[in-house]
Amino acid sequence: MKKIINTHNAPVPIGPYNQAVLVGNTLYTSGQIAFNPETGNLILEDIKTETHQVMQNLKAVLATANMTFDNVIKSTIFISSMDDFSLINEAYGSYFDDTTAPARETVQVARLPKDVNVEISMIAVQ
Repeated sequence: MKKIINTHNAPVPIGPYNQAVLVGNTLYTSGQIAFNPETGNLILEDIKTETHQVMQNLKAVLATANMTFDNVIKSTIFISSMDDFSLINEAYGSYFDDTTAPARETVQVARLPKDVNVEISMIAVQ
């Protein structure tokens, strides 16, 4: 059976979806963008700060499911410009150990919700 995962420590969904769904021991997160959950404002100062906010939002969702970034087995990163790849990669990479980092793809897209620069989703296993 599926269990819906939502927390006030991550942004409220902006559509008909939940922050994550737990099925058995596998957690599927929705894509997170750089909303500050306390203020509801987007954090778009620079791409590294934006990426860190996204990762903090994902961290909160994982924690609600009693998981950490160590449980993540797959990430998908959507970016508006490949020119930002190295800075996003640097911020994202600070949350993982290189030897146990999850599988991942990074895809440039034409446009993201709220015209942000990065959106990340994850799959994690307990």
